[in-house]
Amino acid sequence: MSYTAPASETGASNQFMQTPQETGWTGWVVFAATLMILLGIFHAIQGLIALFNDEYYVVGPNGLMVLDYTTWGWVHLIAGAAVLIAGIALFAGQTWARVVGIVLAILSALANFAFIAAYPVWSSIVIALDVLIVYALTVHGQELRST
Repeated sequence: MSYTAPASETGASNQFMQTPQETGWTGWVVFAATLMILLGIFHAIQGLIALFNDEYYVVGPNGLMVLDYTTWGWVHLIAGAAVLIAGIALFAGQTWARVVGIVLAILSALANFAFIAAYPVWSSIVIALDVLIVYALTVHGQELRST
């Protein structure tokens, strides 16, 4: 039987021997990244629908705040691709993906607010998911990078 002295007895520095601890909050960041990928796909689908079928989002004379559906479609398509890419980068622990994810989730919530007249339930669900993404990335974002 051999005895191995602890690092404190041998004089070795304990700060280099510590490994990052995975916490339960890592799941929140993975959840946010997954939601970002899903919402990116949803936004791209909304953009394609607006590009190919102008009558799909028609509500009453004062119902929807969108004036040009082609522009709105391109905005949704490009924003959806950006959210999708940031969600994938978030899995790799990229700090820029956290910042971009927060900004895009806020913009997504505002864009869906414009669609409340056309799709109140869907827009409310997407806004709630955007709030969850912002929460997970602002409060627990560094957890994924440290694991």
